[in-house]
Amino acid sequence: MSLFVPKFDSSVVVREAEAEKIGDDPVAVRLLADSSASGGALSTVRVTLAEGADGAYPHLHHNSAEMFFMLDGAAELLSGDDIVTAERGDLVIVPPGKPHAFAAAPGTAADILIVITPGVERFEYFRHLQRIRLGEVGPESLLEVQELYDNHFLQSAAWDGRR
Repeated sequence: MSLFVPKFDSSVVVREAEAEKIGDDPVAVRLLADSSASGGALSTVRVTLAEGADGAYPHLHHNSAEMFFMLDGAAELLSGDDIVTAERGDLVIVPPGKPHAFAAAPGTAADILIVITPGVERFEYFRHLQRIRLGEVGPESLLEVQELYDNHFLQSAAWDGRR
């Protein structure tokens, strides 16, 4: 097993009021710390989903684990073929290579802190998603950047059949 030691000299402090916010209701993403800020240790965002809103479609990361910490509300999370409902205070960590997705649980909103480790520069990925939502680029453009962001989309019968 290799040990990754991040290299950065100063503590990272991100004030909520200073964090870039992408989107709004039904999906808002606050960009907190990208990989470059933490010496590659992690990338972290805060995702707020309105009642029943989808967060991310099924995908996997080859090189990073993803942690979901429920700040408030409840979310359905795909982990492999299992659907887990996580509520306020719950933590779910998905290992590299395991398909996952998330959405606000039916009847509730969700506020989720998401951490990817080791980090990947992902702020531009979220900006790209916003350009898709605004119709500036087509959804097929995500296929061109899957490797860049280690975000590989896939089909999931378990996720599609959950509601």
